Parts: sequence; C-alpha cells; structure tokens
Amino acid sequence: MLIELKNICKSYFVWDQEIPVLKGINLQIEEREFVSIMGHSGSGKSTLMNMIGMLDTPTSWDYFFEWKNVAKLNDDEQSEIRGKKIWFIFQTYNLIPRKSALEQVMLPLSYQWVKRSEREERAEKALIRVWLKDKLNSKPNELSWWQQQRIAIARALVINPAIILADEPTWALDTKTWDEVMWLITELWQEWKTVILITHEQEIADYAKRHILVKDGNIVNTLESGLWDSIERVEHERKRIFGH
Repeated sequence: MLIELKNICKSYFVWDQEIPVLKGINLQIEEREFVSIMGHSGSGKSTLMNMIGMLDTPTSWDYFFEWKNVAKLNDDEQSEIRGKKIWFIFQTYNLIPRKSALEQVMLPLSYQWVKRSEREERAEKALIRVWLKDKLNSKPNELSWWQQQRIAIARALVINPAIILADEPTWALDTKTWDEVMWLITELWQEWKTVILITHEQEIADYAKRHILVKDGNIVNTLESGLWDSIERVEHERKRIFGH
C-alpha cells in the first residue's frame, strides 16, 4: 500500500466558529495507480490533495505513506518525503518571472545537490520532451499558458518522483491543449508513476483508471474507468491527439 488515509478530518476556524472541510475521509491508493479525485468547487477535493501531499495538517488523522504513519513524523521528515517522492503540478504553474524555461526546470535539481552541468543537461532533455526545445531561454511572460504548463510538467520529468499530484492541470486551456497536457501526464503514469489528479471535469477525470467522488467533505463514491483498459486504447488515444 502506498497511501492510506484513515478517518481524516480537517476544519478551519473563523473566530470561534468551526468550519469542517473534510469529514472522516478513508482512502487507499496503491503504487502506480492513476486516480482522479472529483468534486465541485468547495467539495473538499483540493484540501484532500493538500493532505495527501503533506502541505497541510489534518485536524485529526492517521496517514500512512509506504506503511509509515505520517502523523508521527516531524516537519523535516515530511519535507524529505515530499522532496524525494512527490511532485505537484498546480493550475497556476508557480513559475518565477525572471527565470528562463531552462532555469525553471533546473531549479528542483538544485535542492538535490546535483551539479550544474548535469542540471542543465537533464533540464534541456525534459524541455525537449515537452516540445519546448526552441523556448529554453524564454521567460514566463514570453510563453503561452500551455507552454507554461509544459514547463511545470518538465519539472516533474526532471526529478523523477514516485507520485504526481496534479491540481486542475488543464485550467484555462482549450480542448485540444488539455488533451496534450493529459497525454503527457498519462505518459508519466505509464513510466510507473502514481498519478493523483484533482479535477471537476468529467472529461479530464476519464483519463484516470479510478474516480473518487468527493461531496461536502465526504467520499461519496468510487468508480472504475475503462478508458485505459488496454495498450490498444492508449495507442488509439495517442493517434487521436497527435495524428501519428
């Protein structure tokens, strides 16, 4: 078992009023699964993602990651897991305005003490893979939203994490472009990553093999998807998106 959440609750407090967001979540995610977490705005799905990614602390919890109880780890130990095992793809891309595409992708490697020449080589390869070979020196304000999202995906490629947590990765993109984004994320899954996708769009959720439906802070249903049930279907989707 990669991830197991047991009775996860999360509340926020406004003055003396408690506002519950997650209400006793129980969830298991296996290694190398492709899972979507679906729900309308305010359902609690993004808060759940923050719990899984150790970006926030539940009000009450038992969270087991690779059989270790995260609740018993200190902040440094949780940070080490995040740095080595998890990569986030956010809808807002989180790019640094003054850094080039190459520098943006090199940045995560600097925290792993990778020497500069290797950082440059690995970052360039990742950008080429997401079709940005001619944009290595471009700043974010010189790139489209789709190109900026590809940089965010390249950062995931370059550090080779075990888990991809993608929060509304197709936000503000048109249908053709979100197909391309989702194909790249699907490729990561095919390379033995665990992918957890947060979305409110059924068409995006359908890329996953399992759908977890969240409503009012509760998991209300879990459904299996047949979209990626065969290698032939994956190849069909690749040809549909890219035409070759």
